[in-house]
Amino acid sequence: MKKIIFRKLLFDCLIFFLITLLSLSLIIWVFQAVNFLDIIIEDGRDHLVYLKYSLLNLPKIVSKLIPFSIFIAFFYTLNKYETNNQLIIFWNFGVNKLDLIYFIFKFSIFLVLIQLILSTLIVPKSQDYARTLIRDSSTIKFESFVKPKKFNDNIKGLTIFAEKKDRDGYLINVYLKKENKINDFQITYAKKGIIQNINNYQTLILFNGQTLNFINNQVNSFTFSRSDFNVSNLETNITTYIKTQENSTKHLYSCVLEIQKDLKITQPENCSISNYSNVIKELYKRIYIPIYIPLLVLTTLLLIIYSKEEVNHFKMKLFILFFGFVIIILSEMSIRFVEITFLQNFKILIIPFIILISFLIFINFKLKFKNKNENLY
Repeated sequence: MKKIIFRKLLFDCLIFFLITLLSLSLIIWVFQAVNFLDIIIEDGRDHLVYLKYSLLNLPKIVSKLIPFSIFIAFFYTLNKYETNNQLIIFWNFGVNKLDLIYFIFKFSIFLVLIQLILSTLIVPKSQDYARTLIRDSSTIKFESFVKPKKFNDNIKGLTIFAEKKDRDGYLINVYLKKENKINDFQITYAKKGIIQNINNYQTLILFNGQTLNFINNQVNSFTFSRSDFNVSNLETNITTYIKTQENSTKHLYSCVLEIQKDLKITQPENCSISNYSNVIKELYKRIYIPIYIPLLVLTTLLLIIYSKEEVNHFKMKLFILFFGFVIIILSEMSIRFVEITFLQNFKILIIPFIILISFLIFINFKLKFKNKNENLY
């Protein structure tokens, strides 16, 4: 009977958790997807690339929202049970409060494992694949770069400007600046231009213009009636190198070992002495932050101890809600204080365990004290 009651309560918590997590994730994902529209509008990439890139950022959003969603779900469900007198029915059936608390607390360890899988495996892999998608994709819509009366420098080494675009698709008064080296660049002006496909290559055809070449502080120029400019293999200025958070957990761990042993660093990318602090912080975020989840669940379980008949019940609910948000903020802020050695990080690492043990001692003491008082009467 107890197992059925425990599972029913846990099931309700998980259902609300999934609803909260999916709802918040979709809302944030939509806002981010709108920002990612620049990949098409500004960067001229394919719609399929945009869709894949947007979807690959969803695991990161989900991972970030899991602790918050868990806290809200357990707080709401337990408070609802208390308000509807459902917890009183549990106690009347002989359910021990301490057994229920430990049952849910043990299940929170399973939630930690899920979060670890997400943060250490799925999220880095999806972020790396998203960056690879951008890096390997080609810009197929050069015309999206050209906006009348606006200088566009999204293409690496190239700035383009056109005064206007007529009804036939011709660009009027086109200006191009192509940079090859620091002191080596080319400026081209043309009265008209149009983008066409020539032999399956996008080509900017310029008419009636002049080109100025600046090479080693020397200038030479030539005029043309027509000049073809291949724009198929141009690269954009979007970041394509692998960021620290996009490296796999295995590679980051190898990086730490190599730096500590003063070995020759071969991989991963961004593995260097100057970036060592960021690598440590990234590992801390992936591996250690999920440990705060049982602490959040245990905080909500304080609602079981304090019934609604008690005088300060409402104040206690506000305290639990406030303390839960403090723990979430503390877990995120602690990343900033991570140092490069274990001894320096010892205080940060021990904080959640101190709070967790204190909570368990307090709950045991509180329930045993209540039971003694009830037995006296």
